[in-house]
Amino acid sequence: MNLPTFVLASASPARRRLLQIAGIEPLVCQSNFVESQIQEEDSVELVQTLAKCKAETVASQFSDALILGCDSVLEVAGEIHGKPESAREAIARWQKMRGQQGILYTGHALLDLRQQKTLIRCGITKVYFAQISDRTIADYVASGEPLKCAGSFALEGKGGLFVEKIEGCHSNVIGLSLPLLSQMLSDLGYNVTDFWGK
Repeated sequence: MNLPTFVLASASPARRRLLQIAGIEPLVCQSNFVESQIQEEDSVELVQTLAKCKAETVASQFSDALILGCDSVLEVAGEIHGKPESAREAIARWQKMRGQQGILYTGHALLDLRQQKTLIRCGITKVYFAQISDRTIADYVASGEPLKCAGSFALEGKGGLFVEKIEGCHSNVIGLSLPLLSQMLSDLGYNVTDFWGK
């Protein structure tokens, strides 16, 4: 089967690694979409809209491709958090998050240019944060890792030390839900294994 090119409309190293671990070598095409353009108070609507916008932004560069756009936010006590804008903001967030639970939403948009079809889904995972000290928070933020991540933590990095448990899809918290992607590909008539080693 002659497959379309699999394009990841994201510069996220974590998303690229997840795809590579799952056997898919994506063509990375950063969208540079300005996320602040979208003002939406519902977490699901927000991440799905952003994921779609990211995928659509790069679509004009291709004629035959499957383009995956993703976006994640963390909601804690009704507040939506993307990437923190400063170390001070990351510390303040962690002081609120510790000992609490949050919900990580990741929007997935898959554009199939060959079939002129678009699928949009949202992965939802509950995250339970450990009760950690001010010193630990300061040290973690000083590492720089929280400044690059939605929700101010990376489950696959140092942040994994401070997550007691999750309920739901593990890879969704890292940046994209692999089971959800597999289902979306199936819904478009592809088998995820077709993309192994391509």
